[in-house]
Amino acid sequence: MAFSNTRRRYASFDTVSSIPGEVIDAFWYIIDHHLKGVFPMENVIHFDLLNSQGLLSIRFSQENSPTTLLIDFDYPFNPSWPREFRAVDNMGRETIMTAREM
Repeated sequence: MAFSNTRRRYASFDTVSSIPGEVIDAFWYIIDHHLKGVFPMENVIHFDLLNSQGLLSIRFSQENSPTTLLIDFDYPFNPSWPREFRAVDNMGRETIMTAREM
């Protein structure tokens, strides 16, 4: 199962240069505390940034699953951020990247 044998974690240059580190950390937090052991995960999972009354919400989804999960954060949303991100597990090397980098 993907995201269960973490060796190293990365964020792409485009990701690091376009969103704050706290948002990147939120992706890893969601994976570790809301997804692992709860949902079977594919090698590529989707995260969408949403504006929830000025605060950040992150939606998790996968290509072959009807399940979605929306998690609200007490962190200001910035409309200039890219909206779509992917987390990719390549044999334990996990990377957050923008959807356009896929």
